[in-house]
Amino acid sequence: MDIGVVGKPNVGKSTFFVAATLAPAEIQNYPFTTIKANRGVGYVRVPCPEKDFNTKCTPRTGKCEDGTRFIPIELIDVAGLVPDAHKGKGRGNQFLDDLRQASALIHVVDASGRTTFEGNPTEGHDPMLDVAFLDQEISYWIMNIFSKGWEKRAKQAETGGEKIERVLEERLTGLGINDFKILEALKNAAMPAPKNWTEDDRLRLAKEIRKVSKPMIIAANKMDLAPKENLEKLKGLEADGYMVIPCCADYELALRRAVKAGIINYNPGDSQFSVKEGKTLNAAQKKALDIIADYLKANGSTGVQRCLEEGVFKLLDLIAVFPVEDETKLTDKDGRVLPDAYLVKRGMTAKEVAFKVHTDLGKGFIRAINARTRRTVGADYEVQNLDILKIISAK
Repeated sequence: MDIGVVGKPNVGKSTFFVAATLAPAEIQNYPFTTIKANRGVGYVRVPCPEKDFNTKCTPRTGKCEDGTRFIPIELIDVAGLVPDAHKGKGRGNQFLDDLRQASALIHVVDASGRTTFEGNPTEGHDPMLDVAFLDQEISYWIMNIFSKGWEKRAKQAETGGEKIERVLEERLTGLGINDFKILEALKNAAMPAPKNWTEDDRLRLAKEIRKVSKPMIIAANKMDLAPKENLEKLKGLEADGYMVIPCCADYELALRRAVKAGIINYNPGDSQFSVKEGKTLNAAQKKALDIIADYLKANGSTGVQRCLEEGVFKLLDLIAVFPVEDETKLTDKDGRVLPDAYLVKRGMTAKEVAFKVHTDLGKGFIRAINARTRRTVGADYEVQNLDILKIISAK
């Protein structure tokens, strides 16, 4: 599961990325600090089934704390995108290519309006313009990928009786876009006959492909400095299908570093923190933590963890499933309890989950056992959130 962190230069993308992952990345207050994509692991939280079965899990990946399972996801922090990135401006094509396998995008926007398109300091910039330009750049990038020699290829497809969604899937396979998503985009875009597509038609289709294949969250960052009206304007984008989340990545990073230094108790996404017993703070530390505490009290969280979790569970509509080899002990062959948590699309069947665990399990699928109900389920059983499944396969 890859999620791309995108935005124009100097809006706090790398700060967001480091706050979410604690992975090393350079953070400076000038444009194009990030040149190569940074990769790191963040986590989304689900209730661990261990409490339901009065046991203690031993995760192979991720972790479990007090009955909360932390499932890893990979974040990709790409360099800042500027207008005409799809034409190569600011080395934009290279940066866009870093997003090929991203399942969703978190667009970090400077809600304070204090950076230009190029990432330079300013006052009064409209953050709505940033949303529009970045959506346009990604749509042009997608369009350019499938448009080369399009008229000739479209005529060949018509003559050969090929389905146009298969032709597009062939051209967009490097972006991880399947024909079902392309069909949905074609329907939404109300396209004419493929051989008659104009550039405007192709761009309209590319926008719809972006929406269905790489849905986007707007992280309204720097909310500690943002005028109230800027957030209200960004919230208006929710009517167009965007998810908008107020965010302060600087505060989240400060909290996570304080946890790492052993100064405070804090779990990502919480609405409060506490100073560890016996810790003495200097005046600067106390002032900084007091400011963050006031922000959390007013806003509920810094927004960083919320971006990850709403991206995974709402935007992508994923659920967690726990495959095991022994449905009575909830273990794998090495005796680990509830060793793995898989994020799968809601509506996925037991057989599709088997394929996700291992291709051979899917090919040889016979049946599965639901450890919660102790009932046997078939290939078409639609898995539910927090299901625990033993997969029985001929392979």
